[in-house]
Amino acid sequence: MTRDPTAQMQFLFQLRSRGVTDSAVLMAMEKIDRGQFVGGTFEGHAYDDMPLPIACGQTISQPSVVGLMTQALGVQPRDKVLEVGTGSGYQAAILGQLARRVYTIDRHRALAREAERRLEAARITNVTVICADGCFGLPEQAPFDRILVTAAAEDPPGPLLQQLKPGGVMVLPVGQSDTVQSLIKVTRTETGFDYDELLPVRFVPLVEGMPNG
Repeated sequence: MTRDPTAQMQFLFQLRSRGVTDSAVLMAMEKIDRGQFVGGTFEGHAYDDMPLPIACGQTISQPSVVGLMTQALGVQPRDKVLEVGTGSGYQAAILGQLARRVYTIDRHRALAREAERRLEAARITNVTVICADGCFGLPEQAPFDRILVTAAAEDPPGPLLQQLKPGGVMVLPVGQSDTVQSLIKVTRTETGFDYDELLPVRFVPLVEGMPNG
């Protein structure tokens, strides 16, 4: 799929109109072609501001939510970032434009393999894709400067909180159902954690354990 310059301009306008104003985030989202991460019958909707279904019952988030989450995360060029929920690999690709190193975890092997293929095709070399249970994070690479979770938990998972550096930030959706969720920003301080509620969202649930097969 070849990027249409008009569609690309509209895409960036949509992001700005929905509150994505950070210039580094906008530049990263301009550089990464969402069309490379949307396949099949939904490819024609790659530049629409809407979530789209992908394999394994998962979704690729709508671009404005990706932008707002990335903006809230406040990634710095020397940061080491953990993403829980690789999905299509689109969010990881954007994080890879902003961070020194990105580790992204998905419990679905098929998604992890396809995301790895797409990231390689996009020539993104600082993102490592791992098939594992993201609820437990990645202790061998901890601590992380930033953690992004792209599935909703009832509460921020304890292992992820513990893998966040002092001064580090985690952004994730929390809520007990797929209709009542809030995007929150967690900042680790020297004495504990500060929580800020950002906006209402809808994400697939964060599931513990690996799928069968």
